[in-house]
Amino acid sequence: MAARSVVAKGKNVPKWALDLTNRPKYMPIDKYSHHTTELADPAGYTEKQLADTDAHEIDHNLITKKSWDIAIGPLKQIPMTLFIMYMAGNTISLFPIMMVGMMFLKPVKALFSISSAFATLEGEQSFLMKIIYLLGNIALLVIALYKCQSMGLLPTSPSDWIEFVEHKERLEFSGGGMALS
Repeated sequence: MAARSVVAKGKNVPKWALDLTNRPKYMPIDKYSHHTTELADPAGYTEKQLADTDAHEIDHNLITKKSWDIAIGPLKQIPMTLFIMYMAGNTISLFPIMMVGMMFLKPVKALFSISSAFATLEGEQSFLMKIIYLLGNIALLVIALYKCQSMGLLPTSPSDWIEFVEHKERLEFSGGGMALS
């Protein structure tokens, strides 16, 4: 292997070109390969073997972890739902009605499509995962119903159902620290 800048067979070869065809045909390849063992090992190289981990076991643990993430998903939504409930307020206007509608609609859709969610849950504890998923969606539904009741959207008094029953009249009003006359 020599660098050369001579004209070979009518072609101009640059100085940096390497001629790899000059290896004698009578020398075996092993004569050239003995130089690679004299080099120092690269950084991070070790002679010891790594423990042979079963790929199926790693995949099984990953599937179980993902299944638990799906099962606990509705429970993770509860704090955000409570925050949105607080921020929406109790007035009857467009924004709170939309928020309550979404809080109510999402768990109902999840409960109707529960068979597809259960198909993805795998592992030894799949029954427990299914129960936790179901309870989480029911908890979200109860929170949405409570918000509807606190806004006055649920018919909970007899006057909501029967026309001739009088509505309850408030006997007292409070007004945040100032007197109302």
